[in-house]
Amino acid sequence: MPQSFDLLVIGAGPGGYVCAIRAAQLGLTVACAEKRATLGGTCLNVGCIPSKALLQSSENYAALTHDFAAHGITAGAVSLDLARMQARKAEVVSANVKGVEFLFRKNKIAWLKGEARITAPGRVTVAGTDYEAKHIVIATGSESTPLPGVTVDERRIVSSTGGLELDAVPGHMVVIGGGYIGLELGSVWRRLGAEVTVVEFLDRIVPTMDQEIATAFQRILTKQGIKFRLGTKVTQAVASETGVALTLEPAKGGPAEPLAADIVLVAVGRRAFTDGLGLDALGVARDERGRIRTDAHYGTNIAGIHAIGDAIAGPMLAHKAEDEGVALAERLAGQAGHVNYGVIPGVVYTWPEVAAVGQTEEDLKAAGIAYKIGKFPFTANGRARAMGDTDGLVKILADKTTDRLLGAHILGPDAGTLIAELATAMEFGASAEDVARICHAHPTLSEAVKEAALAVDGRALHI
Repeated sequence: MPQSFDLLVIGAGPGGYVCAIRAAQLGLTVACAEKRATLGGTCLNVGCIPSKALLQSSENYAALTHDFAAHGITAGAVSLDLARMQARKAEVVSANVKGVEFLFRKNKIAWLKGEARITAPGRVTVAGTDYEAKHIVIATGSESTPLPGVTVDERRIVSSTGGLELDAVPGHMVVIGGGYIGLELGSVWRRLGAEVTVVEFLDRIVPTMDQEIATAFQRILTKQGIKFRLGTKVTQAVASETGVALTLEPAKGGPAEPLAADIVLVAVGRRAFTDGLGLDALGVARDERGRIRTDAHYGTNIAGIHAIGDAIAGPMLAHKAEDEGVALAERLAGQAGHVNYGVIPGVVYTWPEVAAVGQTEEDLKAAGIAYKIGKFPFTANGRARAMGDTDGLVKILADKTTDRLLGAHILGPDAGTLIAELATAMEFGASAEDVARICHAHPTLSEAVKEAALAVDGRALHI
C-alpha cells in the first residue's frame, strides 16, 4: 500500500519548502518531492542566492578598484580571481541548500527525490514510487522565457543560469531585457570589466516600477558604463566559436542593424513551469499564460490539489511564494492564512538598489486616485554622504485626503532593507504623518524615509 501523507508538496523552492515546514510545524505529516539533487529550487541554486553572492563580490571589486581611493585607501596592483569568486558563490549556495536539508530533518519532512507526476487526485508518483496525500501542493516555480530567433546554448547565448557560471569576463555582453534579472547580472559583469549593452523592447527599463524612479535609475546605470538600446527588439542571434552576431530592429518598425557580442544573456522574463505534472489529464485549469488557476485559497478546480508561487498568477518573487506557502499550510491546518498582495515589496539588487512597495504614480493616475508626493534625495542625507553613496532618492505617495500610504519607491543605498519600514507601515494602514512622527536614529539612511514622509506635507527639514 502506498505511503500516505496529509500534505505532499511538489517542488522544494522557497514556496514549496516553506509550505512544507509550516505544515509540519502545525502537526501535519508532510512530504516534499524535488527533481533537483538539492533542495531550494531555482532561488537557492541558480537564482536569488548565487546572483547576490556575485553581486556582492563584484561590488567589492569595484569598490577596491574605483572607490576606496576617495577614502584614503590605496592598493597596489589589483587582480581578479574569477575562479575563486565563482567558488565562493558555490560555497554560499551549498550552505543555504544544506540549511534547508537541516530544516527538513528537524521538522520530520520526507524528502522524495525525483520527478513527480500527479496520477489522480490524492495520488502522486515520484521516480516510479506511488504516494497518497490528502492534499497536493504544486510549487514547481518558473523557468526562463525563450525568445524567438534566439537559441540558448548556455555557452555563448545564456539564460540567467549560464550568466552566473561564466569562467571569463566577456569583452562585450549584450543583455536582452531591461528587467530585474538582466540589470543585476549585467551589473555584475560590467563591474568586472565587461562592456555591457542592454537591449529592451519597451521604451523604458524596469517597466513595473515608478517611471520617475526608472528614469533616474537608468541615468545612474549609464554613468556606471552600461549602454541602453530601448525600443529595440532582437530578431536573431547566431552563435559561433568566436561570438554572437545579433540582428536588431526598432520595436515600432524600421531597418535592421547588426550588433556583435561575446556573450548574450537572454533575460526577457520567466514563465510558469508546469510541464510533466499530468495536469491536462487531470483537467487542472490553466490561464492563457500557462499559469495554474486558483481560487482565493490557492485551490485549483480539482479538489485536494492546490498551487502557489510562480506557478500561479502574481509577481514572480520568492517572498510572495513563501507567504503563499505559509498561508496555504495554515488554512489546511484549520487556521486563517492570508496574503496582502497590495504590500509585496520588489527589489532590484544593483548598486544602488531599487525597491518599491504598493502603487506607482502611474497606477494612481490610471485609477483616478488623488495623491500627494514626498521626495527626499540621498545627497541631503548625512550617512549617505559619509558612505559616499548619494545617488538616488526616497519617494512616498499618500492619499490626498486621508494621507494613508499608497506606495513607496526607493532608489539608493540599501533600498531593499529600507523598504521594509514602509511595507510595515502600509500593512498597518499608516499615514505619511505616522512615519514622519517616528523618531529615526541619526545618522542613518532611514532618515531619508522620515524626510520623504515629512515632504508629503511640505515640511522636510533638510532640503
